Amino acid sequence: MCIGTPMQVIEAEGFSARCRSTDGEHTIDKTLVGTPPPGAWLMVFLGAAREVMTEEAAHHSIDALEALRRAMSGETVFDDLFADLVGREPELPAHLTIPTTPRVPSA
Repeated sequence: MCIGTPMQVIEAEGFSARCRSTDGEHTIDKTLVGTPPPGAWLMVFLGAAREVMTEEAAHHSIDALEALRRAMSGETVFDDLFADLVGREPELPAHLTIPTTPRVPSA
């Protein structure tokens, strides 16, 4: 399985950037994303930044990775990691919803 890791840029210079992740600091290749400013979030896979991401998306990804880690260790409680999803019904795509306006029979 291929999984990217969100990392926050500490400093960037040349073709690399020093980034902070949940497991410490890493030097990554930033060739594909240009020169992100300190504080920017990057999705990193195999030592290279693949995309610049929003802080919100980074935190969602970090929470999802933590949920995966918990599941792999046998834990079954994840609600704290998916607060935006807990307690709501899934939303159907528009093409699967029932129209709310009544149909008028044709003459």
